[in-house]
Amino acid sequence: MHIEHVEIGNFRKLQSVRVDFAETTVFVGANNSGKTSAMVALRRFLVDRTDFSINDFTLSNWAKLDNLGGAWAKVIPDEDAPAFDWDTVLPHLDIWLNVPMKELHYVQKILPTLDWAGAHIGVRLRYEPKDVQALRQEYLTAKLAAASVMSAVSSEGDDADGAKLVEGFALWPRSMMDFLSLKLRALFEVRAYLLDPDKLVLPKNGIALPQALPSGSEPIEGDPLKKIIRIDEISAQRGFGFATTSANADDASDENKSKGGKKLSTQLRNYYTQHLDPFDQPEPKDLEALQALHEAQAAFGKRLESCFSSALKELEDIGYPGVTDPKLTITTSIKPIDGLNHASAVQYEVPTHLGAAGGFAHRLPEDSNGLGYQNLVSIVFALMGFRDKWMKVGKAAKAGDAEDALIPPLHLVLVEEPEAHLHAQVQQVFIKQAYDVLRKHDKLKGAKDLRTQLVVSTHSSHIAHESDFESLRYFRRLPVKAIDGAVPVSCVVNLSEIFGSEDETARFAKRYLKATHCDLFFADGAVLVEGPAERILVPHFVRTRPKYDFLKRCYITWLEIGGSHAHRLRSLIEHLGLNTLIITDIDAKDVAGKAVLPERGAALKARNHTLKTWVPKEETLDTLLDIKPADLVLSDKTGFGVRVAYQQPIQAELLAGNPAEALANTFEDALVYENITLFRLMDGTGLLGRIRKSLDAASGLGDLAAKLTADLANGGKAELAMELLYSDKIDQMTVPAYIDQGLVWLADQLKRKEDGISGKSPVEPEGVDAEGAEAKEAA
Repeated sequence: MHIEHVEIGNFRKLQSVRVDFAETTVFVGANNSGKTSAMVALRRFLVDRTDFSINDFTLSNWAKLDNLGGAWAKVIPDEDAPAFDWDTVLPHLDIWLNVPMKELHYVQKILPTLDWAGAHIGVRLRYEPKDVQALRQEYLTAKLAAASVMSAVSSEGDDADGAKLVEGFALWPRSMMDFLSLKLRALFEVRAYLLDPDKLVLPKNGIALPQALPSGSEPIEGDPLKKIIRIDEISAQRGFGFATTSANADDASDENKSKGGKKLSTQLRNYYTQHLDPFDQPEPKDLEALQALHEAQAAFGKRLESCFSSALKELEDIGYPGVTDPKLTITTSIKPIDGLNHASAVQYEVPTHLGAAGGFAHRLPEDSNGLGYQNLVSIVFALMGFRDKWMKVGKAAKAGDAEDALIPPLHLVLVEEPEAHLHAQVQQVFIKQAYDVLRKHDKLKGAKDLRTQLVVSTHSSHIAHESDFESLRYFRRLPVKAIDGAVPVSCVVNLSEIFGSEDETARFAKRYLKATHCDLFFADGAVLVEGPAERILVPHFVRTRPKYDFLKRCYITWLEIGGSHAHRLRSLIEHLGLNTLIITDIDAKDVAGKAVLPERGAALKARNHTLKTWVPKEETLDTLLDIKPADLVLSDKTGFGVRVAYQQPIQAELLAGNPAEALANTFEDALVYENITLFRLMDGTGLLGRIRKSLDAASGLGDLAAKLTADLANGGKAELAMELLYSDKIDQMTVPAYIDQGLVWLADQLKRKEDGISGKSPVEPEGVDAEGAEAKEAA
């Protein structure tokens, strides 16, 4: 048995999404894309069902609930309330289990039909009013009371206390959502409903299509998942660092020491109590420890009695205790747990050259170790504790009644942002080992009837890099629809389904992402560049030119990938919905396929696969040289675009007073054509020196093109970029026009997307009728 997927609806910015679950599922995506919303939804519905707030309702649904409150206020109390479709506004989580027939006994109470033959079982957990009529009555009572007070003040101008109405002032509750801000938890609760597997459908255009509950559906009593799934979580707030305010750290309370999290010493105490405590239902193997404690307690008791005897005698001399007063005695009770009830119970031994002097080791309390190691040790220990609680290790096997002793067949573990304080290598080790830690038990090795599923949310490209491509779930931000009251929402892309079958393109994309950092999954936009020189210099141009200030605010990922391979990432880029600029070379060739210099009217073509197959889907050189800027952009109906930037004709002046058309073939010669004067003044060796000599020797632009081609053929492009970075003239350089135009386009695109996400204006790509167009399939 395992969780196939969950569908989350009307919860924060997740209005209707499906998240497929694997053994290890990793949530990735840019900031504010919905990863945290998904983790909170799992926590609210599966862990703590009393912790909801009005902020968990999707914002666009607030108006619907406020309108409902207004409609209730207009109806005479004895009349029936107007019809309202609660399904459209109530937060819910549908959890779909894949259950084989041999595990029927676990799910017999939630079978959808009597003739169920295995496979899917669905349960909807919905946060809904306990009693709609009671909700209506209490809301109207509160509104009436507020209106009565307001009316009294308004009619008198001043009340007895001199109160006056201020314009815009109103008493609580101003609206239904204002009412629920205080009354939500008292009037709402989570209820469970059975779903029909036959009505389970795939998402459309990346949006989940959860089934509507039949009219008159009755909720299931109790928690239907209690004996089926054990759920544990590690939140993002783990409370590390020096939070102690007490002068004596050992005496400081756990609450003061670790607000929002648990110290490792606290975790150890809990683990000891649940699994190791010899006083809890002792076994024969505990007798040795218990006898040792008894002897120690007796010896310590005698010592205390001896030490306090004089002090107690002195107390008797002043009249206490009296004849009728109870006599004061000193005794002791030693328990092993007492040794863990202080901050220095967990220590780290510092390595010492040739061993510790005098046989004493140098040890420091846990607070003295780095936050990264504290975090790693704490998470791993928590995972071990989750596993052992599930498997009823040690004393936990005897705790509780027989029903509590049953082991649920499924263990779901939620870990939020494990990368906090961890350096890159430790992050990679963690994600590779976490699942193995959860399965490290004799009963779990190779077991198919006891399943573990791990869900991790992260902002770390290092964790994404080490995760299997099939385990990544990308949260994609969608722009605001052009509808009054609409808010930004998200969809979820299952990256394992992007490329379909494992063909050469799929293998290339996965291997390429494994060979690079996976920044792509957290970026606002992407720039694909042709070679090392562009990868070094173009980001420098962006950092140092005020013209590109907006791009500096955005999270741009730079990927170095040749023009012959950029198109292989097309499916990934489109599914991620990333605004992408492709900076590539035109790469002219003749009819025989031989690389040649660009030339008009010579029936030349481009060798570049991106230009031929993606955008602008053209290979004739003459057409590419004179193409309109709008044809360099491929706009998608879901609000993002892809633009290509390659060398186009410019006016260059090699000989003073004699400008002419220059046709560049690569980034390097385009940079030279735009900056002939500066290159003539630069000192340098290698390729930079060869270029300077070619500029001095060339008789014209045609001759210069041939010489530059020969210079570039001898290598040194990365070296050239480094020499330019070192030069004090780089900031005087003109950015090649084709790159400049592409960067300006990307900045404009990201501005429009920011406005769309923030709701300032809907994102509608040029030439696209967004109102009537269907969104591109995103999953």
